[in-house]
Amino acid sequence: MIKKVALLTLGRFPKALTLARALKTSGWRVIVADPFKWHLCRASNAVAKSIVVTPPTEDADAFINDLLTIINQENISLVLPISEESHYVSALTQRVAGDVLVMGPDEDTYRELHHKLRFIERAEKLALPVPETYMLGSVRATRLATLRETIIKPTGGCSGVGVRRHAVSDRPIVATGDGDIVQAAVQGQLMSSFSILVHGNLVSTAVYEGAVFSGSVAICFRRVQDTSAIEEWIGRFTSELSYTGFIAFDFIVDKSGVPWAIECNPRLTSGVHFLEPRALGRWLSDREDTATIAQLDGVYQWAYSTLTEAYSQLFKGQAREFIRHLKQLFSAKDVVFSWRDPLPFLLMTPLSWPILWPAIREGISLGEASQRDIAPHWHRE
Repeated sequence: MIKKVALLTLGRFPKALTLARALKTSGWRVIVADPFKWHLCRASNAVAKSIVVTPPTEDADAFINDLLTIINQENISLVLPISEESHYVSALTQRVAGDVLVMGPDEDTYRELHHKLRFIERAEKLALPVPETYMLGSVRATRLATLRETIIKPTGGCSGVGVRRHAVSDRPIVATGDGDIVQAAVQGQLMSSFSILVHGNLVSTAVYEGAVFSGSVAICFRRVQDTSAIEEWIGRFTSELSYTGFIAFDFIVDKSGVPWAIECNPRLTSGVHFLEPRALGRWLSDREDTATIAQLDGVYQWAYSTLTEAYSQLFKGQAREFIRHLKQLFSAKDVVFSWRDPLPFLLMTPLSWPILWPAIREGISLGEASQRDIAPHWHRE
């Protein structure tokens, strides 16, 4: 019989809370590891214990050792990476016992899929539509930038940090650090997908679009229905994969309906909010089940962030955007609030203080404040 004890390797984001609640519906005991002592999941009644671990950007080996200690002491059978710390957690696949599943790809596969250029090259080999992308400083990148508008971004970046547009008329591109790429800008509608794989086979895919953004991160999102072209793209790409876990893509859909994939996240994303929690909990208990997981329609949001963004627009004098955000705030369902588990919502401000305070004190984005201790892009070495 399966040991129903799961470890979430981060607890500060709503997607972790959604996962914890889904696990609880199927009788799992949930442990959360996070470098923050206070985080969103800490107050949830779906979580049995929260444990502080070493930030991976400070000491990756210590972070992995902390997780191994938890796995052994708490009798963990399922490890679920949540966000950018997945880059480090993927190394666990070679270090845990055979009866412990680390959800997601192995370390080499994760790094290839997450790398902004290697992902594009992999898709090109499958003849899938992706924008021209080259390493900054190469002859091809320089030529591309003289012919059309381009996007410059770090190969391992996240939360939109370091991303900028470069017009054809601009001066030569200046690198902001090692590992930037130059990508042809595609005009169209931004859409995102979230899929579950069982040994590389697609079990469920939700496609959605942002309604309200904080920087480049969608904080209010709606499900998209007519997505056959995107699902076909995903099916062809994932046919080359073999792992069990999550995978997500960002697309630009042009005016002719062609989806151009720009990035891949081989891990959990906000798309998990569109999966029916009990169905997700059942699948996490029987991961060989290839039946399609029921999905939810409608508009979902991080209400706290939507309200913050609304007031930000008001302070900027953007009254129309302020009103639009407020309409979204009162029409979309919040992914944190639950009558059965109210404390994460009621205590959101103090629980989010490790993110809010650096953002206020240092004038950085919430995305950077929430990721810089876990994402390899900010690795201090």
